[in-house]
Amino acid sequence: MPETPDERMIREVGAKQERMIRARDEKNNLWSSIAVFGSVGWSVAIPTVLGVVIGIWIDSRWHSRFSWAVMLLVGGLVLGCVNAWMQISRGQK
Repeated sequence: MPETPDERMIREVGAKQERMIRARDEKNNLWSSIAVFGSVGWSVAIPTVLGVVIGIWIDSRWHSRFSWAVMLLVGGLVLGCVNAWMQISRGQK
């Protein structure tokens, strides 16, 4: 006997609910915590290092009173921290 649309929808909703429960349980294991920690670390490190590299490049081309490397280091660090904060906030929802 063919499955009715209502039965198919109930089966699909049940399968999605099971996947959500499994994902929530797997989310709390050690390896996923390490992965999140590493991801957050990279999201801070990459903009910071890029800021320093670009700042050194600018400093080598155009001399000024201020160090672009230091300014872009701070800018990259702030950008990376905001990025990490948003990433953590999304993960908690």
